[in-house]
Formats: sequence, structure tokens, C-alpha cells
Amino acid sequence: MTTPKTFARATGLLYLIVAAGGLFAITVRNRIVEPGNAAATADNIRASAGLFRAGFFSELVASVLFLATVMALYLLLKHVHQLVAAAMITIVAVSVAIACLNLLNWYTALSIATSDTYPRTFGTAGADALTMLYLDAYGHGGRIAYIFFALWLVPLGYLVIRSGDFPKVLGIALIVGCFGYLAGAVTALLAPDAPAGVLTSFGAVGGLPELAFLAWLLVKGVPATAGDAPVPATPNQPQSVGRGRR
Repeated sequence: MTTPKTFARATGLLYLIVAAGGLFAITVRNRIVEPGNAAATADNIRASAGLFRAGFFSELVASVLFLATVMALYLLLKHVHQLVAAAMITIVAVSVAIACLNLLNWYTALSIATSDTYPRTFGTAGADALTMLYLDAYGHGGRIAYIFFALWLVPLGYLVIRSGDFPKVLGIALIVGCFGYLAGAVTALLAPDAPAGVLTSFGAVGGLPELAFLAWLLVKGVPATAGDAPVPATPNQPQSVGRGRR
């Protein structure tokens, strides 16, 4: 049977794969998309269609695996407070649903840029502008999903603090990270011309605690007895202590 420590490390590895997939997708977008330049962006997509498609697929897989990661965290932490753990997974499910639906904008932009149909209908400049429109829509949708991606850190941080299996400061940092991500998402939506450095700083406030939590899962895991809890006695049965997870 898998021990809690091994399961926690496997969860950390899955989390790492999610982070790598998301980072690859961001790198692809930054390389190909030229903000404010529809013609250059469309040309870049046509020149690197395979890479752009790989970025799309990478983010799709990362989104699905993120949900799987949080389901694993639910199993690790539900003994602390099942309702809070359920709230955590619900918030992430909403985030993943928005993110996956939003990926339609990425794929539509790819389809328009690489198709011969749209230039014949709208002209080359019109097709390029339409490509950029969908990429802009993808960016806005991503910021909305980011709000839910931020909020899940509050229940996670609470569970980390209360579990006793992690340093309490790590749970506090995760909750603070939520507000860093939220500040970045709200700033991007309300002040899109804000300096990139401001958004990067907000992202670091949220990202660093997540990286620390990921590293802790990979290196330390959780104690071998994590999740032990008393089993309620039935009428005519004495109270006993169960070693399995609830």
C-alpha cells in the first residue's frame, strides 16, 4: 500500500509536471505573440504552427493534470477539514473549466492564421486582425480563470496550517500568495497598461509560496502517520484508533 509520504511526493511530481506544462505554454505565447501587431503575430503563427499547436496542447494537458493534482491534495488533506478541502477542489474545478473553455480562443486563432479560407473572405489584414482578436480574448479569459486560480490558495493554506504536517509559515505564505495573484489579475483587467514589472511582482508574491509548497511535497512529503484519525465507535463497539485515511 502507498504510504502518505510516497503519495505526497507523487503529488508533488504531478504538480511539477503541471508547472512545467504551463511554463512551456507561456514561453510559446511570449515567443510568438507580438502585442499590438496583428500581422507579425499571424506571420509568427504560420511560421511556427507546430510550436503554437504544441503550446496549446501543453496548456490543455496542464489544466487537466492540475485538477488531478488538487484531487490528490484533497485526499492528503481532507482529514484536516473535509468541507474546506471540498471547497478547495470546487474552486479549482471552476478555474480549470474556464481555462479549458478559454483555450478555444487559442485554437481558433491558430485555425484562422493557418487557413486559406479567412484571407479570401476578410482579406489578409482582416484575417490577421481576427487572429489577434481571438488571442486578446484568450488573454482576458485567462485573467478571469486566474482569479479562481488565486482563490484556491486560501483553503489550501488553511489546510496546510491546520494539518501539522507542514510548517505553518508555509500555509500563511500560500494565503498571502492568493492576494498577490488576485492583485495581478485585477490590475491586468482594470489597468491593462500597467507596467509589466508591477504584474511580475504580483505574480512572484503568488508564485514563490507555490514553488515552496511544491518543493516541500517533493523533498519532505508528509509524515508516515499523516491522516491518522480516531474511528467513531458504533453502539456496542468500543472506540478504536484507525491507521487508514478517512
